[in-house]
Amino acid sequence: MIDFLAIKDFVLIPDGDMEFVPGFNVITGESGAGKSILMSALSLLFGARCDKSSIRTGCDNALVSCGITIPEDLTPKVAAFFAEQDLPFEDGSITIKRKITASAVRNFVNDTPVSVKVLTELGAMLIDFHRANGQLVLLEPARQLELLDRFAGAGELLEKCATIFEKLVALRKSRAELEKSSIDDVEREELQKKIADIENLAPAPNEESELESRYRIVANAREVLQLCGRIGNMLSEGDGSIVDQLGEVHHAFGELSRFAGDESVEELTGFCDSIQENCAILARKVDDLAGQVELDQEALIALESRIHDIRSIKRRYKLNTEEELLALAEAARERLAQFGDVDRRRSELDRQEKEILKELDVVAGELSTLRRQAAEKLIAMVKENLYDIGFKDCRLQAVFSDAEISAKGKDHLEFFFSANPGEALLPLHKIVSSGELSRFMLALKCVLADADDIPTVVFDEIDMNIGGISAGKVGDKLHELAKNHQIISISHLAQVASRADAHFVVAKRSISGRTVSEVAKVVDPVPELGRMLGGGDSALRHASELYASLKGENI
Repeated sequence: MIDFLAIKDFVLIPDGDMEFVPGFNVITGESGAGKSILMSALSLLFGARCDKSSIRTGCDNALVSCGITIPEDLTPKVAAFFAEQDLPFEDGSITIKRKITASAVRNFVNDTPVSVKVLTELGAMLIDFHRANGQLVLLEPARQLELLDRFAGAGELLEKCATIFEKLVALRKSRAELEKSSIDDVEREELQKKIADIENLAPAPNEESELESRYRIVANAREVLQLCGRIGNMLSEGDGSIVDQLGEVHHAFGELSRFAGDESVEELTGFCDSIQENCAILARKVDDLAGQVELDQEALIALESRIHDIRSIKRRYKLNTEEELLALAEAARERLAQFGDVDRRRSELDRQEKEILKELDVVAGELSTLRRQAAEKLIAMVKENLYDIGFKDCRLQAVFSDAEISAKGKDHLEFFFSANPGEALLPLHKIVSSGELSRFMLALKCVLADADDIPTVVFDEIDMNIGGISAGKVGDKLHELAKNHQIISISHLAQVASRADAHFVVAKRSISGRTVSEVAKVVDPVPELGRMLGGGDSALRHASELYASLKGENI
């Protein structure tokens, strides 16, 4: 509930304060007196745009503020919002301020700077503006469906629907993550090709290096054989070979031992025998090397081809070693194995999704049935209220259509309305007459009063283009609606204003050659009601009788 509105140097108002009551607050005054300035100031506090042109001429800045008491049932929602925005919230009350300067507009909630977005979101929770050419919350089909659900008492079904839908969202998220990790046909073919290429080649670790060594030998086979023969002759096979000479050295050491002593020569003889043995081993290895050499052109071509194949596949996959090739093939095999598991998991997720969708469709169907039943009752009640405020031959329909299934079911709802016979039924947002639209909203709000959690409702000239008995009915409806909501309304009709719990009058006058608008709360509304009825003694008497009759007094 809005407790007060304070205005300083805003447009034509130098200083204005309004203390609203919880029930029906009405604002009246001559045309052009400045009532719209109050509406602008109020909407400004909840995110409406403004600029330096709103500053009263000759002033440096303008300040608009209000105090709000949060209803107990709305406190948890507002407290959660404040916590999310890191704003202080105590004692269930808040203050909102907007200071307009030539260079900027500053916004404050509980003396903490905030963005316009925060003000707008607060406004969506706390105040419902019904004004000419304005955006009305109830014009949004989503809001219409929400209010119908609350009227129908669909909370339990909505909760079930939301819970099941959350499961569906989580499953689809898992499915999306699975698809990110899975492979398509192109990747699968690439993996299979890598494996086939490497398996067909079957490289061995360090094979290219060993093949290159063999190739050098085979490519120079004649030279290798000749050299091996020479070395073999020098070591052991030719006359005067090293092995033969070492045999003679050994014999000489035997002779030497007769003169130098056995112990001294024995060590030297051992060295000689070791050298002779190693020479024999070296000779055998040279012979083995010669035995590997083939004077075979086909063998040379085969080696060249194998080396070429290994080098080609390394280049193809941009690798350096045979070990890396083998690792690549193993990684490809593992990836393909994962693909097989993805297919299994995908099939399982498909099965689960079908089950969840089936469960969701059942609950959404129950919700649809409840909505359609409740819509019939709601329309009948709204039409009854519309009849009371002058729409004798109106038509109203709740038009349902299928929507993509969601946490709120599978229904799209929009109210269609025709105010007069012969006129086509149109969605509410296409109703041209602001007076018709405001009165329709009033009738709907009266029915949905217990379902609508927005505490303050603002009507700008809801009584436009009506009069007589209908005007009195509008006053009655506003008074009735004020039992569950705080109502702030601009009115031009005494029949409406007379039902108010608090009456504010806006007047324009000239002070020191400057025009100002002033607002005051009146204790006795009869003089203002008389002015609204046309002025003069007769109008004043009529106003007095009207006011007294509503207050249960006898004149």
